[in-house]
Amino acid sequence: MFSIAACIHSTGALAQGGTTAWRCGNAYSDQPCEGGKAVRVNDSRSAQDRRDADTGTRSARTQADQMERSRLSLEKAAYDRDQRAAREARSAALAERRLALAEQKERDRARTLAAEPRKASASFKGAASDLNTAGDAPKKKRKRKSAGSDAA
Repeated sequence: MFSIAACIHSTGALAQGGTTAWRCGNAYSDQPCEGGKAVRVNDSRSAQDRRDADTGTRSARTQADQMERSRLSLEKAAYDRDQRAAREARSAALAERRLALAEQKERDRARTLAAEPRKASASFKGAASDLNTAGDAPKKKRKRKSAGSDAA
């Protein structure tokens, strides 16, 4: 009985002349599979219709490839722009930190200078009458004339 059923089944498939395909899950095959369903595939389109459909498919594929290249180019430009902005932000943050440290150093230096007592200069030592004495005023050194000088 099993051989008769197999023979009838295979004869039916041969009689159809390959116009049946089998759907096996999400795949299609020209061979029957376990749990597969027979699907009729009659392409009743003319040769011109098939060529037009193929031309449209190629055109759509070409356009999709161009769109993909354009998208990738835009994504790369955006990535480069983001990287440049990040570098500039890091540079600005570093410059800001340097400036803050320099300002803090200047404030510390000014605070240290303000806390130190000032040294008295020669003009503030002693009384005003002592300023006129020859001992307080620095002496000017005289320049020595050289032996070969024409000045007399």
